Amino acid sequence: MATVKTAKSDRVPLGQKAAFGAGHLVLNLYPGALGFFMFFLLTAFGMDPFLAGLLGGLPRFFDAITDPIMGFISDNTSSKWGRRRPYILVGGILSAITFVLLWQLDENNSSDYNFWYFLIMSMVFLIGNTMFATPLVGLGYEMTSDYNERTRLMAFSQTVGLLAWVIVPWFWVIIADPDIFSDQAQGVRTMAIYVGVACLLLGLLPAIFCRGIDASHMANRKKLTFTSIFSNLKDLFVSIKEAVKNKPFMKLCGATFLVFNGYQIVASFSFFIFVFYIFNGSYEATSTWPAWFSSIGALVSAFLVIPIVSKMAEKWGKKNAFIISTALSIIGYVMKWWAFTPDNIWLSFIPIPLMSFGLGSLFTLMMSMTADVCDLDELVNGMPRKEGTFGALYWWVVKLGQGLALVLGGLVLKVIGFDGNAATQTAETLTQLRIADIVIPAVTAALAIWIMWKYSLSEERAKDIKAQLEERRGVL
Repeated sequence: MATVKTAKSDRVPLGQKAAFGAGHLVLNLYPGALGFFMFFLLTAFGMDPFLAGLLGGLPRFFDAITDPIMGFISDNTSSKWGRRRPYILVGGILSAITFVLLWQLDENNSSDYNFWYFLIMSMVFLIGNTMFATPLVGLGYEMTSDYNERTRLMAFSQTVGLLAWVIVPWFWVIIADPDIFSDQAQGVRTMAIYVGVACLLLGLLPAIFCRGIDASHMANRKKLTFTSIFSNLKDLFVSIKEAVKNKPFMKLCGATFLVFNGYQIVASFSFFIFVFYIFNGSYEATSTWPAWFSSIGALVSAFLVIPIVSKMAEKWGKKNAFIISTALSIIGYVMKWWAFTPDNIWLSFIPIPLMSFGLGSLFTLMMSMTADVCDLDELVNGMPRKEGTFGALYWWVVKLGQGLALVLGGLVLKVIGFDGNAATQTAETLTQLRIADIVIPAVTAALAIWIMWKYSLSEERAKDIKAQLEERRGVL
């Protein structure tokens, strides 16, 4: 595929890319920290496992409602600071403050008190996080209209964002170290403050420095007033219906759901394989090996896989880059059968580069392709552009899959007879655990390739759409 030079007007300056990347670092730090901190609800604050599970699941339903609403609001906002940036600023501040407060639990309080405190604060935190995250994603879709520059922007932001996953596996090590904190509860409270301050400072950058399209003359935006709430709800459902009817977008959602959540179902399995298969049930011997495994995987994705995938997309197209990357990840998953062995712990790191092509390429390519989809939607349905709505629906699918993956992951462990309280596992259970760890993400990745095989929004088609839109808008 011939490479066409990106016009200067379509290039995103490095400073804006860095600010947008800082926002994505925040988007990854929050869920990463939440995931690791949730473990300490049981060990540090004495929460009942069932109640802790509810605290992980119930806020997801609330989040699924607020995301599309926030996307619609930001799409139809009119202000001198743009459609997205005011919400990013306010949401960044609110989410940072509430994240810190969320984890200021007292282990001496009753379990019921801590449950309701955490649940209510989770809802408040999610409001702030939705105000920050949904407009930020929509802003990224509109920062450039160039087919390849979109991929480069998303590649840069995903590289920065993945640094969070280099850091967060070590939270467990730091909080649980008695030489650093007197107890785990104090460790959680203190680390939450560090995370909140870091996210506050990083989250302000995209609100200050990033620039989206000039929406001052964008037609057909809805009035956002208390008196128009019910009519706005109708318009919201119309926007969602239009997005669902967009076939390329639904393919992106389906493929993302399969690849990401196929991985999520077995995300904890590698840790169990390290402990019970490689180290025969010894947590002491397992030590920091799982943390190293996760951190190195994130580093490989950020600094090896994403740059390669970006070049692949520019040379062969985004769809082909996705298919090749996903196929490479399947090879990596299969290699784990031989690489994960008690005979040589270092062999377990060999499949990492190939496996990393799956998740490392996923959001870089899918978010870039979603920006192309927004152009198609404008061509078919007209103004206003709906980057916020498409971004919210895309991440709604991701979050829905995450919740489902948590349920299915536990179900798989139960079916194979895994007992987390046992010192060791049976040979049959370990064999089935290793098979599931390979087969589930490999099969879902293969299904994603099948879904994307006939994805129709090629570079030629995307550039033709862009030309038609510029002619419609009167852009020379």
